[in-house]
Amino acid sequence: MSGTAGVVRYTETFWLYRGFPPPTLLHGLPAPTVDTITVVSPALDGYKDTVYVMLPPGYASYPARRYPVLYLLHGWPAYPWNFLNIGNLKAIYASLLAAGQARPMILVMPNGTRSFMTDTEWANAVTPGNQWETFVARDLVNAIDARYRTIRSGSARGIAGYSEGGYGALNIGLHHPGEFGLIESWSGYTIADTSPALFDHSRALLRYNSPRDEVVAAAPRLRAARTYIWFYCGRADEDASMNRDFAAQLTALGIAHEFLWEPGSHTWRLWRDMMPQALVVASGQLSHG
Repeated sequence: MSGTAGVVRYTETFWLYRGFPPPTLLHGLPAPTVDTITVVSPALDGYKDTVYVMLPPGYASYPARRYPVLYLLHGWPAYPWNFLNIGNLKAIYASLLAAGQARPMILVMPNGTRSFMTDTEWANAVTPGNQWETFVARDLVNAIDARYRTIRSGSARGIAGYSEGGYGALNIGLHHPGEFGLIESWSGYTIADTSPALFDHSRALLRYNSPRDEVVAAAPRLRAARTYIWFYCGRADEDASMNRDFAAQLTALGIAHEFLWEPGSHTWRLWRDMMPQALVVASGQLSHG
């Protein structure tokens, strides 16, 4: 029994942390706090989505202070807490704040699916009650602004994510110019998934939900809103050329951006290694009031 139990514990631990050691904060560092809340979403037919909200150290001690917000979208199949247990987000964030490399922000991690194996792409699907883009851009933003001391301006609001979440950040950000002053895509992609459950083979919807195509129409408003797009991709990622082509598009359209072509592939090794830089960029780009 003990051998079997050991194997089970090892498997559970590996799945939870993906082979990384469990996250730990350095002794003596002020720790961020993590709230777990539910957001009732009209866009999802009243579904109660579980959302993790990381508040910077000292949030409760300065009741007059307001903060920028960075929304973090997970990939698929995954959950929002992967940012915390695999991505080591809490410890990385605390270290950056303590070193003065980043300024305080509120970090928001919603759950982008009702069940582990249901792929939503963070998009507005043709099926009723599955308007995940609207959930993020309207219901979630409104709920966070109502509950926390946020700076209620697009210049102080960013959206980011890895893999499918990177695609979602681009797709939502391009559809809502000015709402998110910063868009970050970590190994995301720019062509919509062709699943009929999402877009029903509609060419118009596939184009609309493909950042590669939609960026042309969105460009004037993105430039007017001074939206900044920061993204990277591993050189061994199968979507590397897609990301490089998107960077060339942004250059041609005059949209402010930075693209990083990094060693690595489509794994948490890259996303975890790049987490500090992603947070530093967000801290520098977002308005702090």
